[in-house]
Amino acid sequence: MFTGEEKVSGELIYKGRILNLRVDRVRLPDGGMALREVVEHAPAVGIIAETGDGGLFLVRQYRYPAGEFLLEIPAGIVEPGEEPAETADRELREETGFKPGALAEVVQFFTSPGFSDERIILFHARELSPAPKECDSDEFMDLVRLDRRQLQDAALSGEIRDSKTLTAIYWFLSR
Repeated sequence: MFTGEEKVSGELIYKGRILNLRVDRVRLPDGGMALREVVEHAPAVGIIAETGDGGLFLVRQYRYPAGEFLLEIPAGIVEPGEEPAETADRELREETGFKPGALAEVVQFFTSPGFSDERIILFHARELSPAPKECDSDEFMDLVRLDRRQLQDAALSGEIRDSKTLTAIYWFLSR
């Protein structure tokens, strides 16, 4: 059985507001050496915001790296000193104008473990009630409500291509 790779050295190439880039030199299981480019990213949450009639709230927003509008579950980065459940509650309020009466962690996963340590924690929010909507100053989004059939159609047709949202929808529809 193979053992993991051992970091021998590392260099921070870029330090940014939401991510860092480092290049590590690692020892491989067979003793060889290799370079690994690693994007360091704070953990993030995604919220499966279930409406009272069994649908979900999503947000439509322009994503600059993708160059288009995407339909996604509400989500955000866990701030330093904040617990993921607190982040989920805050982001749900900020992006949808609703607060959860019940909030439960569903699953954690890596977005792209071949080059990034970003981890997303999905939460299921139910018993939603209105709360002040307070988007960040650089966020512009529309709230969208889809029922189960619309969610399935949007996921299967390719209308929804965001990985955390697809994971959330497939979890939601499988219950």
